[in-house]
Amino acid sequence: MSDLGPPALLDGAGRVALIAGAAGGIGRATVALFRRAGVAVAGFDRVSAGTDFDILGDASREADLAAAVETTLSRFGRIDHAIALVGATGAGTLDETSADEWHRLLEINLTASALLARAAHRALKATAGSLVLASSTNGRNGGSSLSGPAYAVAKGGILTLTRYLAKEWATDRVRVNCIAPGPVATPMLHRLAPATLDALRGAIPLGRFAEPREIAAVLAFLCSDHAASITGACINVSGGLVLD
Repeated sequence: MSDLGPPALLDGAGRVALIAGAAGGIGRATVALFRRAGVAVAGFDRVSAGTDFDILGDASREADLAAAVETTLSRFGRIDHAIALVGATGAGTLDETSADEWHRLLEINLTASALLARAAHRALKATAGSLVLASSTNGRNGGSSLSGPAYAVAKGGILTLTRYLAKEWATDRVRVNCIAPGPVATPMLHRLAPATLDALRGAIPLGRFAEPREIAAVLAFLCSDHAASITGACINVSGGLVLD
């Protein structure tokens, strides 16, 4: 697949994006695409993501997320787009998932997004900006033991959080949407055995895993003025693994 290049639909001049989970596979692709579109990017993660302005922190800590918002505002003066790409998978059945693991995965995959949204609300209201969250096919079809029950439940919660905030923030002119990727060709898949990967790829009607830059392009569209009437939506990017 050829490089998608800068998305002409996203005019990033003067815009600022705060991307949580910027050092992950999808995060780095999103950072690169947004910067090529002219967006000033603040990246939040445990390690540097090579953004215009890196902020190191732990997404499971409310204070770190709130500080990331305030630090971005101090550096750039505004936030037009807040994007939550923080995530971690589990594995196994409910019986095999400890209470500590359950809480950890819900904190990272669901609570962190809610806390980022709350921290960024005032800034997004000031710019009539947009919030984009990351769900998953697991949140739409119930998931499986490949990623475990807590991951599926958390990603299902992202769908409801998106719809809730889309309604609550509509009068503030803040749009809230989410993406629901299927398997994406990132290091997160490296934990799976080759036979499992082959079976997973075979279950996708298009016969391949999505590339991170494809997910980044969908995020760019949702943040663009061309999506000005889209809020409360969940964009399915699964190669047909889930059909709307």
